[in-house]
Amino acid sequence: MIGSNQDHPQGGAFSSGGQAGPEPVAGSQVPPPLPPDAQLPATGRSSSGAGSAKTGSASTFFAGLSGQSAVGFDGATQNAAAAPPQVATSPFGTTPVQPGTTPPGGRPASGNGRGVSAGVGLGAPGPASNGGPTAGSARGFSQQAELYAELFGVAPAPRQSRASEHRQRLLQQVQAPPPPSPRTLRESGLSANQVCDLILKQLYLQGTLLGVELARNARLPFNVIDECLRFLKDDRCIEVSSGDVIGRVSYRFVLTEIGRSRAKEAFEYCRYVGPAPVPLDKYVEQCRRQAVSGINCTAEPLLEAFESLIIEPHLLAELGPAVCSGKSIFLYGPPGNGKSQIAKGLGKFLNLHGGEIYVPYAIQSENSIVTIFDPSLHHTTDDEEVSALLGDTKNPQTHQDINHLLHENHPDMRWRRVRRPVVVTGGELTLDMLDLRFNQTSNFYVAPLQVKANGGVFMIDDFGRQIAKPRDLLNRWILPLEERIDYVTLATGKKFPVPFEQLIIFSTNLDPADLVDDAFLRRIRHKIKIGTPARELYTEIFSLCCTQRQIAYEPRAVEYLYQKYYDHGQLPRSSDPRDLLEIIQSICRFRNQRLVLTQELVDEAAQRFFAKV
Repeated sequence: MIGSNQDHPQGGAFSSGGQAGPEPVAGSQVPPPLPPDAQLPATGRSSSGAGSAKTGSASTFFAGLSGQSAVGFDGATQNAAAAPPQVATSPFGTTPVQPGTTPPGGRPASGNGRGVSAGVGLGAPGPASNGGPTAGSARGFSQQAELYAELFGVAPAPRQSRASEHRQRLLQQVQAPPPPSPRTLRESGLSANQVCDLILKQLYLQGTLLGVELARNARLPFNVIDECLRFLKDDRCIEVSSGDVIGRVSYRFVLTEIGRSRAKEAFEYCRYVGPAPVPLDKYVEQCRRQAVSGINCTAEPLLEAFESLIIEPHLLAELGPAVCSGKSIFLYGPPGNGKSQIAKGLGKFLNLHGGEIYVPYAIQSENSIVTIFDPSLHHTTDDEEVSALLGDTKNPQTHQDINHLLHENHPDMRWRRVRRPVVVTGGELTLDMLDLRFNQTSNFYVAPLQVKANGGVFMIDDFGRQIAKPRDLLNRWILPLEERIDYVTLATGKKFPVPFEQLIIFSTNLDPADLVDDAFLRRIRHKIKIGTPARELYTEIFSLCCTQRQIAYEPRAVEYLYQKYYDHGQLPRSSDPRDLLEIIQSICRFRNQRLVLTQELVDEAAQRFFAKV
């Protein structure tokens, strides 16, 4: 298997591309001093930093997903930051390859270990160094000193970059305030019967619970449920089995026979047992506060989100206004050129610069509960705060836990702070998935995908290949795109409105004229074509993919592909270099041979990949 020294005992062993670092002095806590002209051991990290933003001259290319080690010209793993010049003799000719070389028609390959194209357009840095110290460069020596400190366990002093400061300012501008914690039952938006049923169902399942535990499970302050506990006790539905001098918050409650009978009735009506739901009007209000259209989008932060891709400046100029508007985007063009990756890049931008949003566990409308929070889509960022507010689950009787639940100034615990969601659906999308899903056994609803995507990105990939007819799907979206409101239907047939506040992206590789009409296109504000890459771009992409896989780049491989395939009717795609190199890697692994880009290997991979079926 590639990457293992045992697989290549002679000449094929993988190395890091550098020598081992100096051993620290025995018994010493301080690393040996660093001479001003010292050469540091190579680690695959560039002095230009791994987080450099960059642009290319191409539409969009998703950089290779495989970070697998590969064999270079001499049979060893190549290191983009400190690898010596390599020379290969193959049917393509003798070609020296090293970081910083310029492929024909392309720009210099970066030496930062990720194959970043340094160069043109919005906020791109200058050319990257080859990993060694630069004479007279204080910046280069400072970065090497940081690397030296990292190698010997000495952490450099933290510093905040200008980009980080700019990001913090943006986050402060768009961060929606958290929903305040309710102080009374009325402020919670729930009726006494709803809270009483939730308490009864908790006790029916758990047997006995403390007052503080009931408040914790319902995610409500104890002051809110205290009134309901008094009512249930007066109504002889619950009784106190034990308690402390602190008060009802420390009492242990159990059901009576009357309470058990009423709890069964509550279960038959709705089996939802979890955090108390949020009223629909509160959810609508919060969605308006944290809408995507309120995000400030400029070229520099948008470029940072696409730093792992090669993207044309003019494409960024089209995407930027689309994000600022928060309206819909229609991406079209041939397959394999990065339309899906654009949606992920926009989602990354929203996560980096769009601030965090609040999502409720569930909402309530028309006496029906709809769950919204989905751990597979909503990635929480408030775990520590929630743990501190809820207190110790193993010892819930501590005074600290009680103080937390009696405190009224913390955020409403029925909501979770999450990163802006990115929901992607493809050919599996049906019309039923766009409406409430009713659980007939539990008698509550699960929100559809577009509701879970509120505040984030909702992408319909491969539009036109769904089971439902494209025209039916388009008719379903016309009103939400126009009014920013969607209507969902309960099992009773009654409809109610929900917010439609997300950046919705339609992506297709079919002819738009066969899918949509003018009425629909009028509601799509931004239409962006993602075409096939030009030869210069393809060369740069191929070089990038080679660098990412630590394969010595051979420029004549691209020339051969164009001479035999692309110049004879085969359309180049931005994903072709990635796919071809993965096939070549698989061939070399199976044959247990060094990976050198020869004409035979490239031709064999291309025949498999471009085969007509």
